[in-house]
Amino acid sequence: MPRATRDDVSIYYEHEKGGGDGAADPVVLLQGLGFGRWMWRWQREALRDTHQVIAPDTRGTGRSDAGLPPLVPRLPGRLRTPLLSRFGYSVEGLAADLEAVLEDAGVRSAHIVGASLGGMVAQQYAVEYSRASSLTLLSTSHGGPDAAPIPEEIRQQLLASSGDGDRKRLRDSMRPAFSERFTNRNPHLMDRIVEWRREQDAGGPAQIAQAAAVSSFDVADRLGSIRVPTLILHGNDDRVVPPANARLLAERIPDAELEYVEGGSHCFFIERDDRVNESLLAFLEEQGREGRVGSTRR
Repeated sequence: MPRATRDDVSIYYEHEKGGGDGAADPVVLLQGLGFGRWMWRWQREALRDTHQVIAPDTRGTGRSDAGLPPLVPRLPGRLRTPLLSRFGYSVEGLAADLEAVLEDAGVRSAHIVGASLGGMVAQQYAVEYSRASSLTLLSTSHGGPDAAPIPEEIRQQLLASSGDGDRKRLRDSMRPAFSERFTNRNPHLMDRIVEWRREQDAGGPAQIAQAAAVSSFDVADRLGSIRVPTLILHGNDDRVVPPANARLLAERIPDAELEYVEGGSHCFFIERDDRVNESLLAFLEEQGREGRVGSTRR
């Protein structure tokens, strides 16, 4: 079980060698707020035969340590929530965790794929570090006052489960992230997702700490420094991160490609996994071709 350590916090990650060319850049998958690695199972299946995949557990999620003061989880919610909202994680810190993972894995360059909070970490990583060979940003925002904000009532609903494992609260908290049509048509899958969340998602304190990272994030003025190929995918019915954020990202990241998915929810990569996987694989194949051409020229 590979682990990287930063600031005495252990970060767990999986590294699937799959059928990918050992010389090709691996694909790193970064999940959304509170979500475990289960979120990417559809993309991992699509990538398995052609690419190496690295899937870290975000700090405080799954098998990664939370790195929070021991007293915090024992505090009553009325004290814990304001404390973590002010002194929680930062996207800068989560990007540093990713750098530690790639250093531990011996990876010199990688395709970074991030959704929601993971997309924020991907942006921060690209402007701070040098290992990103491409970015794929899903359901995310550059943060700051210029971004279209997450509606407060939606934010409260997403965090309503508080990581306590209650099945009903977990199911209710997911409703804004999925379309009603998908939820109604796939009750058994939604049941399985609830169980995956109970096993792998962040605990209550870590969820709040991750939410604090989202609230303080802002790289709007630094996106012009990104010089790697970037694909932006966003559902045009996303109720969590308004779709206008995708256009704002595309305007600020040089030569970024933007694709809206018609009828896509916040978790459109689950609901429309075939559509997302097709775009992702085509984008990665394009980067692979350009890399091979560049190697030939050298």
